[in-house]
Amino acid sequence: MKGIFNTNSESFSLMIARVVLGVVILPHGLQKTLGLFGGNGYEATVGFFESMGLPAIVGILIILAESAGAIGLIVGFLSRFCALGIAIVMGGAIFMVHLQHGFFMNWFGSNQGEGVEYHILAIGLALVVLIGGAGRMSIDSIFSDT
Repeated sequence: MKGIFNTNSESFSLMIARVVLGVVILPHGLQKTLGLFGGNGYEATVGFFESMGLPAIVGILIILAESAGAIGLIVGFLSRFCALGIAIVMGGAIFMVHLQHGFFMNWFGSNQGEGVEYHILAIGLALVVLIGGAGRMSIDSIFSDT
């Protein structure tokens, strides 16, 4: 169990990757859970994922990854687990929705949808946390051997 918490407790770079990923993902989670930032809220979001052919449990797990997982990253609790969840969600978003729209985000509103560049960056940050752990100022570092 200590392996999931193990991290370099002095690493600022791991802390930055963890916190930035959490802060960027959390508003997306709040859209899905509470309907904030123009989101549709919990029930409508689960219904949307069901309309895409996904079981309700998958929609619920996506919502949890983007909300509770993002909070976990921000405070540094179970950071590897939270980062894994976000990486899986971003990978799923790439293949189910965004890959057909190419690489670039839709900066000028001229395309049908958003490309994959945001998702690739999020996966990259998640991989940093998965490999290195939570870093400095994290709850995980309390339980870490290093």
